[in-house]
Amino acid sequence: MNKSKAFLFTALAMGLSHQVLAQDLIVKMTDLQTGNPVGTIELSQNKYGVVFTPELTDLTPGMHGFHIHQNGNCDSIEKNGKVVLGGAAGGHYDPEHTTKHGFAWTDGNHKGDLPVLFVSANGLATNPVLAPRLTLEELKGRSIMIHAGGDNHSDMPKALGGGGSRVACGVIQ
Repeated sequence: MNKSKAFLFTALAMGLSHQVLAQDLIVKMTDLQTGNPVGTIELSQNKYGVVFTPELTDLTPGMHGFHIHQNGNCDSIEKNGKVVLGGAAGGHYDPEHTTKHGFAWTDGNHKGDLPVLFVSANGLATNPVLAPRLTLEELKGRSIMIHAGGDNHSDMPKALGGGGSRVACGVIQ
C-alpha cells in the first residue's frame, strides 16, 4: 500500500472512531425541588447495551430508583389536586405494554427499568450501570428519572419498586 492510501485509510478510520464517540449522549440532570443542576449522565452504546455513566453531586446518600421515563419532559404536573414533581415525564418506558416492573436484564417488564443508582456518603454518584435491552436510538426524546428511595425491582410490596417520589430528571436529546 502506498503512503497516500495508507494516510487515507488512517484518516477514515480516525473519522469513523470519532463518529462512534460523537454518538454518546450527555444528559443534564436537574434537582426537581430546587431547579438546580446536579450533574450529567453520559449514555454510550456498546455491544452489551447502553451504559449510563453518572457524574452527579448533591444527592441524598444511598440507593435510588433509576429509570427511563416515557416522555422527554421533566416539568411538574398537577394530578388529583397534588403537584407531582417531574410528572410530565410520564411513567416508565414500557413499549411492550407489560405494565410490570423488574430488572434491566429481564424480559416481560418495563424496558426503562435500570439498575439502582448508588450515591456515596458525600452525595456523589459516579458508578456506571448497564441496560442490556436498550439502544441509544430508542432513548432519544425520553427522560431519565432518579427517585428518592431504593428500588426492589418488583411491584410487591409497593408498585414500581417502591422508589418513591421523583427527585432529579433530565431529558435525553
